[in-house]
Amino acid sequence: MLLSCLIGLYIFAVYKLTSKAAFYSKDLNITMAGMPVIVAAIMIAMQSNLIVSLGMVGALSIVRFRSAIKNPLDLLYLFWAVSAGIICGVGLSILAFCLCIVMTVMLAALDRVPNSKAPALLVLCSCDENIDWKQISEEIKKYSKYHKEKSRSLKNSQTEVIYEIKTSREADLVNDLHKKYKFDQVHLVKHDGEYRI
Repeated sequence: MLLSCLIGLYIFAVYKLTSKAAFYSKDLNITMAGMPVIVAAIMIAMQSNLIVSLGMVGALSIVRFRSAIKNPLDLLYLFWAVSAGIICGVGLSILAFCLCIVMTVMLAALDRVPNSKAPALLVLCSCDENIDWKQISEEIKKYSKYHKEKSRSLKNSQTEVIYEIKTSREADLVNDLHKKYKFDQVHLVKHDGEYRI
């Protein structure tokens, strides 16, 4: 029980240090810290008596969890906490210690792998009906390594065109388009979410 408590506190610290600020939940972290202790107690109880173990299985089979997991990585931490509790409950303390070392090294190593940079979205709005969008596409091509028109919409004589672009000269591109073509609005939207090649 003491070992499972220490492992729960260790998982609490690792999760707090490695989780992204947008997804961090203190309640979830406290839950994960307490989970190894509870699971270890269940495993100890199940080993002591056959009737208790059957009762535990029946009781646990009717439990339903309704909380939505926001970050898929949280599932990894939950399984880590549950498995640490099971391992401590059956008395395999060296295996529990090795699990913590391996998980910490693996999480630290995988966190260092860089993400591919996602393309930015360039949103151009203009009320000028005579604007030459092919010329604008050529202008965007000068500043970007990659560009592709993603959508075009018309609303109350205003045309909105969205391009997906990859460029390192964002400010120059936005300023040049705004000065040369007198757009009503020029937006460059970047995000740091996941991107797959």
